Amino acid sequence: MLRAQPRARRTALECSTQGVLKAQVTAPAEDGKANAAVVALLSSEWHLPKSAFDVAQGAAARDKVLSISGEPAALAGRIAEWVREHG
Repeated sequence: MLRAQPRARRTALECSTQGVLKAQVTAPAEDGKANAAVVALLSSEWHLPKSAFDVAQGAAARDKVLSISGEPAALAGRIAEWVREHG
């Protein structure tokens, strides 16, 4: 699960001790701008194309479930490495 914080002062991605990702984005929560900013942030942090991400649940909510297309083992390894570096 990912918790989005639109209209934040800065753009950042953090991992809580409970394993929940928190995406802070400066974009407002209107017309899908915050969702696009979250996807851009994840794309940048995890070095994946924006087209790999899809908001599966919670498009209009702060709590979101995202689907990521790609080879599962490679994605898991890339995300686990990011968590080790930033967690």
